[in-house]
Amino acid sequence: MRLLLDTHTILWAMLNDPKLSTPARLLIEDSSNEIFVSVICIWEIATKVRIGKMPEPGDLLRDPHVALERLGYRDLPLSLSHARLGGSLVHSHKDPFDRMLAAQAILEGLTLVSIDSVFDDLPVPRLW
Repeated sequence: MRLLLDTHTILWAMLNDPKLSTPARLLIEDSSNEIFVSVICIWEIATKVRIGKMPEPGDLLRDPHVALERLGYRDLPLSLSHARLGGSLVHSHKDPFDRMLAAQAILEGLTLVSIDSVFDDLPVPRLW
């Protein structure tokens, strides 16, 4: 299975946080699954750290490539097609980070691992 982790999912998985659901944890830990982390998530984390909404998450911001490689996750760059779809999705949810994750999941055929049910109104497969 090819999975795209939402921002909170990455952080909770890295911290072994009990808020991460058991099914999500099992999917992430299953080495037969491909785990993707969008550049959008790194952007969101950096933004929240900068404005004081969250503490620095260690290596994930200092050297995302090394941190993701160590975890066995693959980075997912942002393409022009992702940007076009993310900006044109008709949906009441206005969070640009979530809209871009949805676009990436749709175009790349990924299942989004997220607690956020706002994605359920979009053509995005979501697991939690």
